[in-house]
Amino acid sequence: MLSQESPVDVMKTLPVSAIARRILMGLILLITVWGIGISPVHAESYDRQSLRYADFANRDFRGDDFTRADLANANLQGADFRGARLFDTTLSQADMTGANMTGATLDGARFIRTNLTNAILEGAYAFDTDFRGAVIEGADFTDVLLAPKTNNQLCKVATGTNPVTGRATRDTLYCP
Repeated sequence: MLSQESPVDVMKTLPVSAIARRILMGLILLITVWGIGISPVHAESYDRQSLRYADFANRDFRGDDFTRADLANANLQGADFRGARLFDTTLSQADMTGANMTGATLDGARFIRTNLTNAILEGAYAFDTDFRGAVIEGADFTDVLLAPKTNNQLCKVATGTNPVTGRATRDTLYCP
């Protein structure tokens, strides 16, 4: 026959370490059950896709993957690319006015004649990135590691102050 002991009676007979183990196991179970109810965040992948002339104005692409995608001539005004992967992505002649690329991976990306007016690139990884002919008025390059040649090229055309961060483009590039 099963014992009719109450949980309190059982707890009185257990050593302290066993009680602590049961409390710990209960907490682990509670956290696990609670965690199952949280839906995971899934990043979208646009890897190697041709998205020329796409209209993605004001879209949320945080953490998404655009590796080797072709976004030439796309409308990306106000798009949020924080933490996104834009590795080796073609963004030539795209309109990225006011886009936020904070912490994005931009290595090898091509921003040839791209409009980056008032864009935020703070903390982005942009080594070996091509900015030839890009419009960077008001763009914020705070803490962006650029090749010295690219930095000098951008300093020649750097003007304006970013309306969101309040930082002058020339200051964020450490222009002389």
